[in-house]
Amino acid sequence: MKNHLDFEQPIVDLQTKLDALTNTKLPSGVQVDFQSEADQIRDKIVETRNNIYTNLTPWQRVQLARHPKRPYTLDYLRLSFEDFSELHGDRLYSDDKAMVCGFAMLGEERVMVIGTQKGRDTKENVMRNFGCAHPEGYRKALRLMKLADKFELPIITIIDTAGAFPGIGAEERHIAKAIAVNLREMMTLRVPVIAVVIGEGGSGGALGIGIADRVLVLENAYYSVISPEGCASILWKDRAAAPDAADALKITSDHLKRFGLVDEVIPEPLGGAHNDMEATASTLKKHLLKHIKSIKRMSVKKRLESRYKKFRELGQFEEEPLARNAS
Repeated sequence: MKNHLDFEQPIVDLQTKLDALTNTKLPSGVQVDFQSEADQIRDKIVETRNNIYTNLTPWQRVQLARHPKRPYTLDYLRLSFEDFSELHGDRLYSDDKAMVCGFAMLGEERVMVIGTQKGRDTKENVMRNFGCAHPEGYRKALRLMKLADKFELPIITIIDTAGAFPGIGAEERHIAKAIAVNLREMMTLRVPVIAVVIGEGGSGGALGIGIADRVLVLENAYYSVISPEGCASILWKDRAAAPDAADALKITSDHLKRFGLVDEVIPEPLGGAHNDMEATASTLKKHLLKHIKSIKRMSVKKRLESRYKKFRELGQFEEEPLARNAS
């Protein structure tokens, strides 16, 4: 296993033993049957994989969400969609390559796809700004959402970002306002809107393209107001406490569904989406088409009311009266 994570080491060790056993070259004339032992190791690998991937901690799921081999937006545009035609620029400043937008076909549906894009290597990550969009990225996204609204095309947003870019240039060009305007305007779009978190769903950078009729999340993705490391730095004063922060934040797909923050969890192959990109892309496509069909059955008025109500009801909490002092 290349690029394996720390908790996957037991699987790597077993696979190494199996490879050594099956690739052993014996002297000429010597015959030894390793089949039985090899079968035992294979069975042990299957058992170990099941035990590890069905009992992942929140921090381990965060690690899978960031896996360098995990499929990104452009991978899904290649595997789940067809006839993608990219559009560029916000018509105000520049073209943000961290935000990929354009027309595409999803089955028989013509749609507008908008998604954050990370890079595979250092050169591409610099070009894509590590998937962290600038203000012009959000303005480009909104420009094309309004174009889709004009031509009555469903909008699909694909979220995979640690957050919006926090640099000085982004602040000078009003990143907070760009995101805020997107939140307001996406609430008024008359066409079906579906957001899907495929990896990292970090803070306002994710929410800036996340207002939708349906919010979906892949099984090993996460959605959070802050990264575990950021939370750990604030609460524990130590980034090493990120595993504790990940647990406390309740940011995994199971928690998100339980708290009503997402509408559906899309299953992944055992071990993560990167282990079978084609299967994951096929599953994603089926779920997107299902939800587009469902949302299209709603009237525009009902769709807008439902979307507004959905986000107004997030973050419910209960209050208990403070106990009076005995004195």
